[in-house]
Amino acid sequence: MLGAIAGDIIGSIYERNNIKTKDFPLFNEKCHFTDDTVLTAAVADVILNAGKYIHSGKYTDQLKWYYRRYPYAGYGVNFAHWAQSRSSEPYNSWGNGSAMRVSPVAFAFNDLDTVLQEAKRTAEVTHNHPEGIKGAQATASAIFLARTAHNKTAIKSYIQTTFGYDLEQTLDQIRPTYRFDVSCQGSVPQALIAFLESTDFEDAIRNAVSIGGDSDTIACITGSIAHAFYGGVPDAIAQQARAYLDEFISSVIMKFMSKYGIS
Repeated sequence: MLGAIAGDIIGSIYERNNIKTKDFPLFNEKCHFTDDTVLTAAVADVILNAGKYIHSGKYTDQLKWYYRRYPYAGYGVNFAHWAQSRSSEPYNSWGNGSAMRVSPVAFAFNDLDTVLQEAKRTAEVTHNHPEGIKGAQATASAIFLARTAHNKTAIKSYIQTTFGYDLEQTLDQIRPTYRFDVSCQGSVPQALIAFLESTDFEDAIRNAVSIGGDSDTIACITGSIAHAFYGGVPDAIAQQARAYLDEFISSVIMKFMSKYGIS
């Protein structure tokens, strides 16, 4: 889960200033956490305090509460309107916001069916479009398979067969023409490919940022899978990422990681 947050922070300065190279400093003074981190913490908070059963209303309430606490974190327009409103109805989004906040689910639950069900629940309070749900489920299942010792071939095959994403392109094929795309269908496959081509956690993040587009969210998704697959986030990266968090979000993340034994 910390891998998602590290990816978000590292990618934060490249979202509107894309670079098409893997050669860049991971952190600088302009890096910051965004809505990706805030809403990941919100999902983690719900799971931490849910009791026996998590109903959708808990996700609705907590997402709105976190928005009010961090109103300037860079949310999408539709999410901000929903969070400010009195409505609890979803708005049929197919955006990648459902995928970037789902990683706690894959670390908290211990069977794939439950992970898929809970990923759907986290998504559909806002992103009830089939593509929005699919993006969350594909991301969560990739993380779950990665943390349960499945290799990259198995992860790739499952995602392609179950969700129909095309994972056959290479980063070198994607990079020259890829542009900003906030849809699940236009960013989740690219984030998965960035992971599949990686050699370690840092390389996965560099892959994700190097293709451009919605850099913080793509790196967040890639980082969440890489964290699970490579058995954690390197200490130097983890320490630097945590330094950008405030005390409240940091405490939620660390409590969650401690409870679920996440390294």
